[in-house]
Amino acid sequence: MLKLLSPLLMTFFLSPLWPLGPNPMVGDPFVIVNKTKNELALINDNKVQTIVSVGTGKTKELTPEGLFTITVKAKNPYYRKKNIPGGSPKNPLGARWIGFDAKGTDGRIYGIHGTNQPASIGKYVSHGCIRTQNEVVSSLFPLIPLGTKILVTSSNKSFEILAKENGAMK
Repeated sequence: MLKLLSPLLMTFFLSPLWPLGPNPMVGDPFVIVNKTKNELALINDNKVQTIVSVGTGKTKELTPEGLFTITVKAKNPYYRKKNIPGGSPKNPLGARWIGFDAKGTDGRIYGIHGTNQPASIGKYVSHGCIRTQNEVVSSLFPLIPLGTKILVTSSNKSFEILAKENGAMK
């Protein structure tokens, strides 16, 4: 019996379907932030669903580039640096926080968030985060599950080409 069961278990655990979830596949949500244009695109169902304007780092180095994973999400995030509660009009993080694991962090340092300074959108203004309007981040929030991959780049390529190069589109 053990001789029969062992190959079945090995096949199951070595199957490309195991583990489910952490390896996004074509058609899964995928986020691309292009610092050259200060735009964010949500890729889902094998197409670009939306493109929005964002603000990024004051200098090129402040907003890290690479392929990361969304690890934290929060509604009305608390701003730790200045002890400002979530929901406060003084909170620079706005209505939502979608954090990712850049530079070996846990998703609480770098993220996509709203802002209490909407005039800063589209500009190079942040200390490293990606900011957008509160209405925009609130609408994206339910569409970007934990585990979603995010590519942050500086490129002249289209979002479609970047998505295809990173396996998010056919």
